[in-house]
Amino acid sequence: MKKFEDVGILVARILMPILFIVAGWGKITGYAGTQQYMEAMGVPGFFLPLTILLEFGGGLAIIFGFLTRTTAIITALFTLMTAFIFHIDFSQAPNSIMFMKNLTITGGFLLLAITGPGAFSLDRVLNKKW
Repeated sequence: MKKFEDVGILVARILMPILFIVAGWGKITGYAGTQQYMEAMGVPGFFLPLTILLEFGGGLAIIFGFLTRTTAIITALFTLMTAFIFHIDFSQAPNSIMFMKNLTITGGFLLLAITGPGAFSLDRVLNKKW
């Protein structure tokens, strides 16, 4: 059963960060527009490079199972925070769905932080307890 568990964690680690990698790449290629949007929402534009690092770099780290627990916790907190900053206006219909999506993603990353990266990960290969 342990082998199936490790395969399941690997599949989850591949699927979970796809949204973040795509979003991070979109922020790289649409930097100016993203910065304007963030500032319009009251978030200083100087946070954009950190956002890109977390979404794109952190997404890749999760896929490869590198610094998995730490990255999962940071990503969970980031996702929860963005729910309350960008999706709290429920008078706009899509925001309630986006808010709940963020809560769901947060739960997934918290679960990954608790369970760890599984056997098929750089963390395991490097024998580190992140």
